[in-house]
Amino acid sequence: MTGPVKCLVWDLDDTLWRGVVLEGDRAAPFPDAVRTLRELDRRGILHAVASRGDEATAVAHLDRLGLRDLFTVVRVGWGAKSASVRRTADLLNLGLDSFAFVDNDPVERAEVVAALPDVRAYAAEEVGSLPDRAEFRPVTRTAESAQRRQLYQVEAGRRAAEQEHDGTAPEFLASLDLTMAIRRATAGDLARAHELTVRTHQLNTTGLTFDEDDLRELSASPDHEVLVAELTDRFGPYGVIGLAVTERDATSTTIKLLLTSCRVASRGAGAALIEQVVRRSLAAGLRPMAEFVPTPVNRIMLVTLRFSGFEAERDDGDRVLLVHRGEPVSRSRHIRVLTDAVR
Repeated sequence: MTGPVKCLVWDLDDTLWRGVVLEGDRAAPFPDAVRTLRELDRRGILHAVASRGDEATAVAHLDRLGLRDLFTVVRVGWGAKSASVRRTADLLNLGLDSFAFVDNDPVERAEVVAALPDVRAYAAEEVGSLPDRAEFRPVTRTAESAQRRQLYQVEAGRRAAEQEHDGTAPEFLASLDLTMAIRRATAGDLARAHELTVRTHQLNTTGLTFDEDDLRELSASPDHEVLVAELTDRFGPYGVIGLAVTERDATSTTIKLLLTSCRVASRGAGAALIEQVVRRSLAAGLRPMAEFVPTPVNRIMLVTLRFSGFEAERDDGDRVLLVHRGEPVSRSRHIRVLTDAVR
């Protein structure tokens, strides 16, 4: 496994701090652990807890140390730590292959790896060296990276509101007042756009990665268009969550890459972005087409394309060419879409 780590899951006792808080130890944090926590947070890597003990006691100690806000998810109890890691992945909507786990106990590490072989595990004594490892060094560091924890914490507030909502899921979506702004990528967007191509795998049509120079060249090309999408709701901004790269010829517009962040998987943002790309193509008198490359995790994007009006015209096994039926399909009426910047 050589992909980037997006979330580091921590044991607490004798890993983050010295001692066992439930036994009354003062449990001072290890300096190397705190340095690693803060540095990885600056890089946009999330932190979570999967530890044994009493959750209220552990959280109170994290608060006393001033470290609680650095953790997006805290799960403390007596069950298997692999179950806590899996639940954290579900809550954050991230693939398990982007998770790492650190624990002082080799038996606990072995349990997590046996149950979740895609998760990387590290001994507590390795904590200080983690920021130097390639998997903890994002290819890009953007303004969005530094805010990633806060964005996920706001998302936790949305999930809590959804659980308390007395109504259907569509009614809750409608209550969010979602607004998507779609615009041509600017020079200031290129680092974030590149980051999306590297980080986003599930809601991704082809898995292509473009560096900033690639995106700059495509943005300047008369035969291509690079669009980014930002999303906000009544809780606040999601940031730049979508990217669409299209190629145009005399008769058609082909989606070479379209993706949306896993954070907005339940918001219908992918369908909204596809719909706008289709509308722009039809308005220009061109036939909308899309390339799709299947991966182990991106079938949901193929389903989204099909529900958005695309049908397979050619399937070569490792690449599918889809063609739109010709009538825009509106599947995102709960999202107000702003497109003034791309007219």
